[in-house]
Amino acid sequence: MTHDPTLSEPIIRLAAQGDGITASGRHFAEGVPGDTVDAAGTITPGPHHIQPVCRHFHVCGGCQLQHVDDAALSDFVRDRVVNAARGQGIEAEELLATYLSPPHTRRRAGLHGLRTAKGAVLGYREGGSHRVVDLSECPVLHTRLTALIAPLRRFVGSHGPKAMVGIDLTLADQGVEVNLVHFPLDGLGPTEAALDFAREHGLARLTVDQGYGAETMWEPEPATVTLDGVVVVLPPGAFLQATEDAQDIMTADARECLGDARIVADLFAGLGTFAFALRRDRKVLAVEAERAAHLACKTAGAQSGGTVLALHRDLFRSPLDSAELSRFDGIVLDPPRAGARAQIAQIAASSAARVVYISCNPSSWARDAAVMIEAGFRLVKLRPVGQFRWSTHVELVSYFER
Repeated sequence: MTHDPTLSEPIIRLAAQGDGITASGRHFAEGVPGDTVDAAGTITPGPHHIQPVCRHFHVCGGCQLQHVDDAALSDFVRDRVVNAARGQGIEAEELLATYLSPPHTRRRAGLHGLRTAKGAVLGYREGGSHRVVDLSECPVLHTRLTALIAPLRRFVGSHGPKAMVGIDLTLADQGVEVNLVHFPLDGLGPTEAALDFAREHGLARLTVDQGYGAETMWEPEPATVTLDGVVVVLPPGAFLQATEDAQDIMTADARECLGDARIVADLFAGLGTFAFALRRDRKVLAVEAERAAHLACKTAGAQSGGTVLALHRDLFRSPLDSAELSRFDGIVLDPPRAGARAQIAQIAASSAARVVYISCNPSSWARDAAVMIEAGFRLVKLRPVGQFRWSTHVELVSYFER
């Protein structure tokens, strides 16, 4: 069949799930802006279409955009955020430069393992499937995490159950925390093998969930994470920003935006990622519902000068009310993907004038932002953040004033 260039049309943008879209509205998997597509659906690569860096790209569900260069990837991250705002009729007064985390910086990962007749497979699941891609490399993960993939595969092959297991990895100050999920250790032999594995590979902590929650089996010294110079105990399974570099960008933005605010509320505070970054020359109230994270933040706050105070409170069921919020010079919130509808309603009803809203979901953020705009806020600054490199998962930092 002869290629007819008159029937070709360009890919003009990337959709939310990463497929390329033409001006006529056709969607093409692995299409990139600047590519052209003919009537038969054949893609001719353009200047932004690159060779994926990972051999697993076409089957692994972990990345969707390795075939996109950094310029087009940055545009995708920016457009996801800007278009979400425009969908609510909102424009930022200043759009800050899009930030992309570099390769080999992801410090947490959730993998799957399955024992087989020949050993085991270990990796991410295939896109749209429960089948596990047996990883031989991962250019997204920190090298200290990828170094454990082969040893963990051998361990699962020798001691894993005849069912899928979960393997959660987190990089702590002392090394890697490994949490084995749905992984019964029956008898003395497998238990000793797990301890030998932890010792041999210098794990910061090994926890095993045999169906009753994570139980710590190995932790030579308390696992910690350092947040802006403050050492915080790291509870098993605690949330961390995916990359330290993106965390640094977001906390720096929050500090700059809050300026001379002296009394600040950090809502959905977790371990205190933003609270400790804001503590200098300020008093910060860190509010968190998850008990272990709250206690870790509370202890670290007391040991680091007392400028960070921790409050245990479920902000979905019991948000800080407008009167409480009106006492603060500034507010920071970093809610889960669902957003913060109830808490935003109270912020809107308060007299608060400065709000930094960090989000991992542009859609729920835009919905909440519209409520704030209606209450008299204006969106002063907006930064798109792509800390989940090569994925369609997009984050942002926003600053509102009134």
